[in-house]
Amino acid sequence: MKFKKKVVIMVLDKRWFQILTMFILIFLLILLISVTDFIFDPIFKYMGAVAVPIVGAGILFYLTKPVMHFLEKYKINRVFSIIIVFLLLILLGFLISTYIVPIAQKQFSNLIDNIPKMVSGAEDIITYWQANQNLIPPEVNNTINDFMSNLQSHIESAMSFIFGFVGQLIGFVFALVLVPFFLFFMLKDGERFAPFMTQIFEKKKAENIRALMHKIDDALTSYIQGQLIVSFCIGVLLFIGYLIINLEYALTLALFGMIMCVIPFLGPFLAVIPAIIVGFFQDPMVAVWVAVVMIIAQQIEGNFVSPNVMGRALKLHPLTVITLILAAGSIAGFLGILFAVPFYAVVKTIIVHFYKTYQDSKVNQDDALI
Repeated sequence: MKFKKKVVIMVLDKRWFQILTMFILIFLLILLISVTDFIFDPIFKYMGAVAVPIVGAGILFYLTKPVMHFLEKYKINRVFSIIIVFLLLILLGFLISTYIVPIAQKQFSNLIDNIPKMVSGAEDIITYWQANQNLIPPEVNNTINDFMSNLQSHIESAMSFIFGFVGQLIGFVFALVLVPFFLFFMLKDGERFAPFMTQIFEKKKAENIRALMHKIDDALTSYIQGQLIVSFCIGVLLFIGYLIINLEYALTLALFGMIMCVIPFLGPFLAVIPAIIVGFFQDPMVAVWVAVVMIIAQQIEGNFVSPNVMGRALKLHPLTVITLILAAGSIAGFLGILFAVPFYAVVKTIIVHFYKTYQDSKVNQDDALI
């Protein structure tokens, strides 16, 4: 009997058994949620309703928190510091809507109006190419002709979707009435969140949870601030480069590049596609210079901006980033692409923290036995 009990205890202490038990419990939890979805459906709807203002306020919180702390260093009351932060945001919004939005809107309208001319040029190039070669089978020629007959509608739909969706997303997030209220209380009482959440735990567990929350806060701060600052720098560099090479619609294409660069790793490749297309129809050599501008911007960002701005940011393998983005994009669309990496960062931080806590507890147990 004692031998059987000892064997059971040895099996329970095995790491593979503990991991297997954890996965089984997670699977049972997911199964339980799927079976009782009528209970969780209202909760998920409520979370979806408040998710966008919370996320929007959270991004602004991590961007404006350093400004608030800077003002507090000069003995300015927190409430007055928050008021100054809001005034700066209002001023920034006014400057963007007054000096940037009208120009970008005009350039975008001109770009849409110029699409028929670009399509006509593409048709002439392909027609000339088809007329001077005999290697392509008739079936391929028919496919090309069918595609070219609808090319204008394809381009207009793609451009309208890309720019329209990005514009609607930004306007939707920042125009929500709830965002300023969430932001105000995040700035005012954000430091009280961890003590409030851990007050029901005993002292040792409370300190452990507070340490975890601090690590999550550091990870999100590093990623959000770093990624947005890097994207802004790339957008400015692209705009300067596009002006130097006299690319048409420079501001609109630079703004698009800045927004796309928020997406880790794949963003710069997506950012340059519309600029290369526009540059090719303007002058094929301009398209080459667009690629040169992007390479130079990437080199400046990679060697000077990112090492200083994102020094504490997450170190993820590019294959991990690509896998996360593709999986999140297929599940949740564009929003999934945007939030896949920070979500993974939070999950990774939690797992690493608890694994280290488990290892420390095992070491303490072994020391106690010795």
